[in-house]
Amino acid sequence: MHKIGILTSGGDAPGMNSCIRSIVFVAEKMGISCFGIMRGYDGLIDGEIISLNKSAVNHIIAQGGTILKTARSSRFMTYEGRQQAYESYKKMGLDGLIIIGGDGSYKGAKIFQDEFKVSIIGIPGTIDNDLFGTDYTIGYDTAINTAMKLIDQLRDTAQSHNRVFFVEVMGNDAGLIAIRSGLAAGAEDIHIPEIKTDINAIFDKIACKNKDESMIIVVSEGDEYSTVELAKLAKEKFPALEIKTLILGHLQRGGSPTAFDRLLSSRFGLLAVQSLAKGKSGFATGIINGQVQLIEIEKVEKHLNYIKPHLLEMLDYFC
Repeated sequence: MHKIGILTSGGDAPGMNSCIRSIVFVAEKMGISCFGIMRGYDGLIDGEIISLNKSAVNHIIAQGGTILKTARSSRFMTYEGRQQAYESYKKMGLDGLIIIGGDGSYKGAKIFQDEFKVSIIGIPGTIDNDLFGTDYTIGYDTAINTAMKLIDQLRDTAQSHNRVFFVEVMGNDAGLIAIRSGLAAGAEDIHIPEIKTDINAIFDKIACKNKDESMIIVVSEGDEYSTVELAKLAKEKFPALEIKTLILGHLQRGGSPTAFDRLLSSRFGLLAVQSLAKGKSGFATGIINGQVQLIEIEKVEKHLNYIKPHLLEMLDYFC
């Protein structure tokens, strides 16, 4: 293993840059040259490559987003696109790839490896934390903390006006960001895709609200009811109340990664380079009970509808 490429694919996540830095540091120490591939699989197809060394990545550990840019590639979904990507891969003289991304990125990596026998290691980078084989994905902890801080700030103005706010957080089809950020911010109610939403139960909680209190209801973007729809129904039921909506959206993707995400991404980068150097391919990094490990990429898929029992118990007591 003399020359490896790094690409980030799919949605960006805080900590991707920390991971890129880790890969470059470890590779350089092992005598392996590192190259960044711009714009994900599209950049691989088009041969967009830059040289990376320690001085180039030394200060990116605190930056959100990804210096390599990212994209979802429709071209890579076709055999012709992957064939072109392989030709570019050979022209670059690469011996292996490290791909940082989520479920879709892994699927592309598995197909690419099977078709062209390319050595690949995946690293889980998604704020949704919805991949099998790891307790945490890069960006998840930062997204929770970002959402919590924004809800904390919202509480100040909500309390000043005794308002009811429906706040939407990201998470795709998983409610993990909603449940953790909502509990940490002291939300009065939380709604996630994994639990059926009871409209009447929401109305009951609003009806019990003291006139001098605010109320924050956190809704995951994947819930069966949209945030706007829930707020509209509540407004029809309680026309005298000030009921507002706030969609946090892509604010949760940005910002400097937390210490947890910086350390997690550094550990993943270390394991990925070590694994490629040992001739391993077709695996993804993960962390289970504090221990980093490898899992076969073909086994990694979205794992939905699983919320740890202690979180469900907290919902029951605190919301």
